[in-house]
Amino acid sequence: MNIKKCVGQRIKELRKNKHISQEKLSEMLDISQNALSYIETGENFFTSDTLEKLVIALEIEPQELFNFNHLQPKEDLINEIVQMLEQKPDKVQDIYKITKALMV
Repeated sequence: MNIKKCVGQRIKELRKNKHISQEKLSEMLDISQNALSYIETGENFFTSDTLEKLVIALEIEPQELFNFNHLQPKEDLINEIVQMLEQKPDKVQDIYKITKALMV
């Protein structure tokens, strides 16, 4: 796992969820758009000052930047779901209902 890439993907995901362009976020962070691009691709990492600005701009808690387990490859996520269901077979129907509802 490359933490810089994972954190970068997470920043990009959070930015898009807030409907903020890369240009706008870079202005909010007082960094160049290229610098933000390098952070989002994992080629570079942010400073503590930029971290503070990120948290404010994205309206998140700092630990949310490091919540990126769901960004694993799809095959890994599917395998993890299967393992969870094997451990809790009584939850299969509930998971089916949730999944079905999400597919509408």
